[in-house]
Amino acid sequence: MRVVSGTCKGRALQAVPGTSTRPTTDKVKEAIFNMVGPYFTGGAALDLFGGSGGLGIEALSRGIDQCIFVDKDGKAIQTIHKNLQICGLSERAEVYRNDAERALKAVVKRELKFSFVFLDPPYKEQKMKAFIKVIDDKGLLLNDGMVVAEHDHVVIMDDQIGNLRKVKCETYGISTISIYGYRHNGMEDE
Repeated sequence: MRVVSGTCKGRALQAVPGTSTRPTTDKVKEAIFNMVGPYFTGGAALDLFGGSGGLGIEALSRGIDQCIFVDKDGKAIQTIHKNLQICGLSERAEVYRNDAERALKAVVKRELKFSFVFLDPPYKEQKMKAFIKVIDDKGLLLNDGMVVAEHDHVVIMDDQIGNLRKVKCETYGISTISIYGYRHNGMEDE
């Protein structure tokens, strides 16, 4: 596992010890950022199921200003901190040990808005639609922002959740990436 592109390109990232997390492969990570970027000029991201921090770190490496990482697993939080240090990105990140639902309530209270929200929950605990609905209902996404949802390939996501429309969907092995936004942002359904 490594940073695929940007200022930290090639840096090796540590995986969370044990089998409680399933890291996004470099191939899938590269595909995600080719769909939504590939590079950015600022903005904020929320990596709601941080795991090793790979998605948020990739976003920071590619030009996102700030990223909030959340995970409920203590080993994951330690791994995110280590990977941020490896990449020299600690000052551009906030890391919280919390469950996703409580974390969303916390960012609502802070009145934060994001360019990207990364959702990569454990495949066995899919509440993806509910999380996307909260993101829409609470206005956590900027008008041109995107929700990037990684889920099991057998899960079919709705074309529309609240005001967010699925603008892209690609499958890579057992993983499917569904991207939601308020408008097409130049993306077309395929």
